[in-house]
This record gives sequence, structure tokens and C-alpha cells, in this order.
Amino acid sequence: MNVSVVIPVYNAIRFVEKAVLRVLSQDEVIEVLVIDDGSTDGSYELLQELEKEHHKVKLFIHPEHINKGRSATRNLGIKNSSGNLIAFLDSDDFFLENRFLKDIDIFNKNPEADGVYNAVGFFNYLNSEGFLNNTYPLYTVRQEVEPTLLFENLVQGKVGHFHINGLTVKRSLFKKTGLFIESLEVMEDSDIFWKMTLVGRLKTGVINRPVAIRGVHDTNIFNNQTIYKKYFYPFYESLITWCSRNKKPLHQIYILFKMLWLVRYKEKHSLSNHILYWLQLTTLHRRLFFSYISIKYFPIVRLRKKLFPLIYSN
Repeated sequence: MNVSVVIPVYNAIRFVEKAVLRVLSQDEVIEVLVIDDGSTDGSYELLQELEKEHHKVKLFIHPEHINKGRSATRNLGIKNSSGNLIAFLDSDDFFLENRFLKDIDIFNKNPEADGVYNAVGFFNYLNSEGFLNNTYPLYTVRQEVEPTLLFENLVQGKVGHFHINGLTVKRSLFKKTGLFIESLEVMEDSDIFWKMTLVGRLKTGVINRPVAIRGVHDTNIFNNQTIYKKYFYPFYESLITWCSRNKKPLHQIYILFKMLWLVRYKEKHSLSNHILYWLQLTTLHRRLFFSYISIKYFPIVRLRKKLFPLIYSN
């Protein structure tokens, strides 16, 4: 089996050469698809040089070299890839030695597997002296999970989470999930991870040590909590709609409702605002409106003890 690695690049001149060279050091990789997303810091020119120097490096850009975001950039890489396995690496991160050794072994022994997930560590460029002797703290999945239980465990954060640098999947899996949602500026990776757990069989790879490293620095979008708040609701709404249209079990959709409303009820909205949002959410797809979820999460039902304290007082 062979691997295509997709690297989206935007203004990453400080890091991208290291990322590309680490991918090229992996024997299983047949191509490195670097997609420049309208960089203005010299990244594109550097990538042109790397393409000339290494025959496995393939450089792509969007029409008119515009900036379209990470999802559209990864999607362009997927569409132009040729490997039967696809992996991803962010341009400011890097793979460690033997990144795909365990993955290939798992795929060979488990032909029914659609993907393999591994542990990812992080390296703080702002405080690089803090990590010595190549020891990198882990912050991803902490234990092996049966594929049928992955969705619930990931959504509720019971065993950690996936990181895109640690995931290797069969090309065929994207036919079931679709590509990355381009309207999501963040959380687009969680969207596709959770879909993969619902339609595919993802096996546990290396989770006791990192196979890749995420670089933490002053320009990480992950440090921008405002943008995560902006896309929190669109993320859940999109995923709930996808699950309903694809006839996923209601108990799995219920988990998404639960996580969404846990956050919403912590926000200080009026009852009428809650009801309007409930109506908006349950009419995203007709299957939702006529389900037990719609009744259970009707705001008056959920807030009945607070609204009618005399009735529910002991």
C-alpha cells in the first residue's frame, strides 16, 4: 500500500521545508501534495524550489492563487492525489521517524479497516527549551477504542481526541463522508473525523508515543478562541443535518444535541430565544422534528424545573 500526503500551506515559510522533508523521509510515501493557499511570505517560491529538487513533491494552487482556507486547500490535495491511502500534515508540523510503519501493518492485517489513528505530540516554539531529548507531551487519544464506540467517546471527550497529523485513511472513505466542509474555517477536521467514525472502521495505531508533532507558535489559529465560538453552532448544525440525512441512528444524533445544548444553556438566552433556536434546529431536517429528540429538547421541557419551581419542589 502507498501513501499520498496532503500539506495545506499558508504563510508558513518558517516551518514548511521541515514539514516536507520529514514526509519525504517516509518510505511509504509516493507523493507529497503541497497546496499553497495564497501565501504572501515567500512560501510559494520556496515550494517551487522544493518541487524542482524532489520528484515526489507536487505543488498546486487555487485558481488565480487566491486564499480559500484549509478545507478547500486539503480538498484540492485529495482530488489530485493518487495513493490508495491518504494522510495529512499541517505545514507548521512534522512527522517523526517511521510515521506509517504501524499503519501499513494494520491495513495489511485488517483489510476491512478504513483508517488508522495515532497519537500526536506538540512542540512549543515559544518555549523550545522546555522539551529536551525529543520528549513530546501527548494530547490525543489515550486508549484503544472499539471502532463502533469511537463516535460517542470522541464527541464526549472520554478518551481524548484525534489530530489530523495522526490519521491515515483509505481514499474510499471520502466517498462515504464527503470532503472537508469548506464553510467551516475551524473544526472542519472534527467534522470529518466524527463522520469517519460513523461510516467507517477506524483502528487504533500507535497511542503510547507520538508519530507526528504539532508546532505551537504565536500565529496558530488554535489560539484564537473567538473564531471557535463563531463556528461552534454551524459545526454542530451541519453535522446534525448530515447525520439525519444519512439516516444515522437517533441515539447518535442525540449525543450531538446533548453537547450543543449543554453549551447553549450556559449562555444567558431568554426562553423565547431558546424556543426559536430549537425550532431552527429541529427543522434542519424533517426526521428531527418528528423524533423523541425534538420533544426532549423542547426548551420548556428542558427548563421545566427552573420555570415551575413550585411544581417540582420537594
